[in-house]
Amino acid sequence: MIIAIDGPAASGKGTLARGLADRFGLPHLDTGKLYRAVALALSDRGFPADDAAAALRAAEALDVSALPEDALLRRADLGEGASVVSAHPAVRSALLAAQRAFAARPGGAVLDGRDIGTVVCPGADLKVFVVADPEVRARRRHADLARGEPGLSFEAVLEEILRRDARDSSRADAPLACAPDAVVVDTTALSPADAVEAALSAFRRP
Repeated sequence: MIIAIDGPAASGKGTLARGLADRFGLPHLDTGKLYRAVALALSDRGFPADDAAAALRAAEALDVSALPEDALLRRADLGEGASVVSAHPAVRSALLAAQRAFAARPGGAVLDGRDIGTVVCPGADLKVFVVADPEVRARRRHADLARGEPGLSFEAVLEEILRRDARDSSRADAPLACAPDAVVVDTTALSPADAVEAALSAFRRP
């Protein structure tokens, strides 16, 4: 079984994906980490995220089985960088095969990102599009990032969230979009457990 989870930044799609992976005993891939890893590689080598040629080289050299640790990938600047590099069509193409190979594992997998149900796994058995109020999403992201960056303001995080929403939804290649057959789950007022049940309830509906 393949489960595709999509949604904007800090909507709760990663938490939901992990919950569904645990429920079904499936491996989980946060595809956003691939783009963050490319952004990190560029940053480490002194290249800007909008350098399409350098981003492609970093994507082609990426080892999906040996990604940097989460502490590095969760840096605030890499969220913005990942959004920029993900807009490069060649980068998306280079990482597409790795994502599809992960989904094709025996028994299936759970993948979350922004184009899983529309591009990466359009034939997924369950597609979920996760949404939440932007200010709620910003509060979640700020609480997560502020532990390592105590000077980070809520306003800066909200501004980044809105900027990423606009970029991810308007890019020409594989924009953030809800698949026509996806279940929409609004996590604004839901606990992680309730979000899992909401997705499963819709999946089981005759």
